[in-house]
Amino acid sequence: QEREYSKLIDSANAPIFGVDTQGRVNVWNQCAMQLVGYSSEEVMSKNLVKEFITDEYKTAVQAVLDMALHGEETANFEFPLMTKAGARIEVLLNATTRRDEQGGIIGVVGIGQDITGRIAQEKEYSKLIDTANAPIFGVDTHGRVNVWNQCAMRLVGYSSEEVMGHSLVQEFITEDYKAAVQTVLDQALQGAETENFEFPLMTKAGVRIEVLLNATTRRDEQGNIIGVVGIGQDITARLAQEREYSKLIDSANAPIFGVDTQGRVNVWNQCAMQLVGYSSEEVMSKNLVKEFITDEYKTAVQAVLDMALHGEETANFEFPLITKAGVRVDV
Repeated sequence: QEREYSKLIDSANAPIFGVDTQGRVNVWNQCAMQLVGYSSEEVMSKNLVKEFITDEYKTAVQAVLDMALHGEETANFEFPLMTKAGARIEVLLNATTRRDEQGGIIGVVGIGQDITGRIAQEKEYSKLIDTANAPIFGVDTHGRVNVWNQCAMRLVGYSSEEVMGHSLVQEFITEDYKAAVQTVLDQALQGAETENFEFPLMTKAGVRIEVLLNATTRRDEQGNIIGVVGIGQDITARLAQEREYSKLIDSANAPIFGVDTQGRVNVWNQCAMQLVGYSSEEVMSKNLVKEFITDEYKTAVQAVLDMALHGEETANFEFPLITKAGVRVDV
């Protein structure tokens, strides 16, 4: 049985090593040999920590082995190994207590995974995020900031050191939007992503800025949800321009109305109100043609709107409107 066990370990497609209670190597499979470059003859009976672990990780790796030698196993511990050629490789380790037939602890077996490529990819991903020309932030499953790129820093004024580990919603969102932003984050943490969500952020200087956000679920290699990444767009200037545009429309000395793609009123300025007698509250979201156009002109006005909704505009089209007082006015 032990020979079969040893054969399985030696031929496994993951690096596996083991140490005795003194920390000396007593298991070193072929995959470990291929990964690190040392043959089993070169490592057997050598102290793993002292001879093969980089100085800054000696204490941490020794602590993991000591815990396993006391029956406390560790999963997903990251640490570097130096290859025979002097290259540094990153390893993700599960350290398992090894026992004899009587249950006595006789050592530790470590099953590793080479994550050098993954970490390099993550660093490249982090670099791309950090240098992107859009504000990008991320939170963990508890809503604490763990991504904050340079553009976010310039936009909001807080450095990454000032925001990392802090609650995004509790500390950086205005009171009137805390519940809404928390809902978007909660949905993303359940896998339901959100596009084009508008919300305000307060800068370090106390200025309110408007942000358009896409909230994306963040997952690990196994597909487990580990947080949310938000890619934003500063729309403060755009909204200010839209407000100015609305103000100009509202105060224009000509009646101006607008409809959405369903023909429902969404623009109704003061001059239109004075002309027809209906306030904006009375017409907003109502169907313009069905409710405010005389029967004999419904088809013609609907045709003009349909053409405009297909990009074909109309000039100097005459039609009647019925005022609130029941008077017909020609427009």
